[in-house]
Amino acid sequence: MGQMPSKPLFAIVVAVLVAPASAVAGVTMTAREIPLGQGRAPAAETRAPRFDMVAVHWRGSGSVLLRTRGLAGRWSGWQQADADIAPDSGSAENRLPGWHLGGLAWTGESTAIRFRTRGSVARLRAYYVESPVEKLGVRRLTIAGAPSIIPRSSWGANEEIRRAPPQYFDAVHFAVVHHTAGSNAYSPAQSAAIVRGIEVYHVVANGWDDIGYNFLVDKYGQVFEGRYGGVDRPVIGAHSMGFNAGSVGVAVLGDYNSTRISAAARRSLEQLLSWKLDLSHVDPLSTLNWQSTGNPRFPRGTPVFLRAISGHRDTYFTDCPGNALYAELPGIAEDVSRIGLPKLYAPEVTGKLGGRVVFSGRLSGAVPWTVTVTNSAGAQVAQGAGTGPNLSWTWESSSAPPDRYTWTIAGPASLLGASGTLGAKVAALALQKATASPAQISPGGDPSDDTATVSYTLTQAATVTATLVDANSVTVATPFVASQPAGAQSFVFTPPPGLLTGAYTLLLAATGSLGQTVTAPVPIAVDPTLDGFSVQPPLASLANGGAFVAGFTITAGPVPARFQVLRGNTVVATPTVTSLPPGRQSLTWNGQLADGTNAPDGVYTLALTITDPALTFTRSATVTVDSTPPAITPVSYANLTFRISEPATLTLAVGAKRYTRTLRQPGTVSFWLRPRPAAYTLTAVDAAGNSSSVRYRRK
Repeated sequence: MGQMPSKPLFAIVVAVLVAPASAVAGVTMTAREIPLGQGRAPAAETRAPRFDMVAVHWRGSGSVLLRTRGLAGRWSGWQQADADIAPDSGSAENRLPGWHLGGLAWTGESTAIRFRTRGSVARLRAYYVESPVEKLGVRRLTIAGAPSIIPRSSWGANEEIRRAPPQYFDAVHFAVVHHTAGSNAYSPAQSAAIVRGIEVYHVVANGWDDIGYNFLVDKYGQVFEGRYGGVDRPVIGAHSMGFNAGSVGVAVLGDYNSTRISAAARRSLEQLLSWKLDLSHVDPLSTLNWQSTGNPRFPRGTPVFLRAISGHRDTYFTDCPGNALYAELPGIAEDVSRIGLPKLYAPEVTGKLGGRVVFSGRLSGAVPWTVTVTNSAGAQVAQGAGTGPNLSWTWESSSAPPDRYTWTIAGPASLLGASGTLGAKVAALALQKATASPAQISPGGDPSDDTATVSYTLTQAATVTATLVDANSVTVATPFVASQPAGAQSFVFTPPPGLLTGAYTLLLAATGSLGQTVTAPVPIAVDPTLDGFSVQPPLASLANGGAFVAGFTITAGPVPARFQVLRGNTVVATPTVTSLPPGRQSLTWNGQLADGTNAPDGVYTLALTITDPALTFTRSATVTVDSTPPAITPVSYANLTFRISEPATLTLAVGAKRYTRTLRQPGTVSFWLRPRPAAYTLTAVDAAGNSSSVRYRRK
């Protein structure tokens, strides 16, 4: 709040109670709607509930002034209510659009108040807050480089009234210094009461998510944690409309328009700013251009020149943090720059992995520095060193494999270093979905099954080695070694000459660029007894006596055998076969299930299992039963337009003429004939041989 301006005053106001008092964590707040008077009558005394803090909300382009009467009967001077706190325009936290939200001012114990308005004020609402002194918690946060901080739990923050979780920015880029205005006559114990009152006013009256300031400092040097979310994190507050994100807001309790802050307050403020800015490596003497997110002074998108330690008036129409404190900010910044040396400022990394990566920054003096780069396994891959104040080092990363790298900039133990990451996060090396098809090989016969295709997926590039081992884990051969990229991969396995019949395992081993190795076993059987297994046709209709025939060769026998039909994992038919003699063989499935009914349309697996002196193994093939003819739906008989339910070959017969079309997917088809035929027949035949027809004759 600022001092009374020397302009004429208009409109007398009188308080009327419109809302009951609300108590939160020992804090009582009463809201009253103030009816607006007319003319130039003298300001009227308004009785009010006992309070020690007061704030006003108002609508309109004008301003509001107030004065309060203490317990001794003495009136304070006139003070202008200053709307010096607000969330970003348009944010979810701005729940009172169109209202000016005045700051909560400490008045000391008071029982009466007077109001005046200047200019256009359409509505006025007063908030009277009484926050009793309570015993402070003894816990303090002690953090290297920071002043002792009174946490929320110690000053009595009410966590139940917080409206939303905290939000964070990438870092703190600058600080905004405030004062809370009002009286400077408060005791150390009353400081926590003031902070509790501000919390309740910000949340309950203003509708904000939490207390607006990130920190508060009293004249005794006590530092209070403000908005919830972690004192060492870049929590977005609600202290400077348009400039909340990227800043830390620190309020000094009291009015510092004509009074300098105390030496204790200045020491704590400087130490706090030194620590918070150092966490983000911000030079307290630096300047920056920051883009406003929108307020009445700086519309959204306006670049604003700021100092790293700015006053609230630099970002908004306000007298905050008071003329005296604002004049001290350059000296405060100078003091902050000398606290906690040495320091690292503005560390930056430019360039991309695979090329030149440049590390830069500034140090507060001739300080030794080291840049170290490690890979995701924690191994050092590059390092550079030098001495400040300027830091510059280039990493030639052209030979670095894809990975997530961590960089650090370090110096003496007292220097707060910096760290970050480079490159994309690479999935952990894995061999997935390793299979062989077919899983049984019959070398020396039908070429269709004397090799196997081994398929797998790599999560990152690796060198893949396939080792063939027998049932006793003895290495037989190394049939495959190759460097392969990430993704689906395969190779063809051909059994080495003279390989004995038996069960084997292909051990796949993938070694990544960082030396990590993963493995996957692929079972594979080598047995020439069953050769050239295949089923024809792969698709058939059972409507006209269709059947599936499995053809194969038994090279030595007779051998016990079992022939099964499965749908999914369920056996649905077992055509009779108990043993097979040597020679070319065939087995037929006529589409009947075990209960004698015809198999419904769908996909089935025909599996033949044999047992020879060496192994028991299975060969299989999938087939599809389709006994449903395509459906023909006439759209327009006269225009020869039809809707077909599945892919089919269409034949339009007009007398002795035939017109054929192939429909590769379900849909609508038209035949364009001139003149239009008086009679025709359309026949559709699907891939399984099922057919249907429609006939047309003009009446």
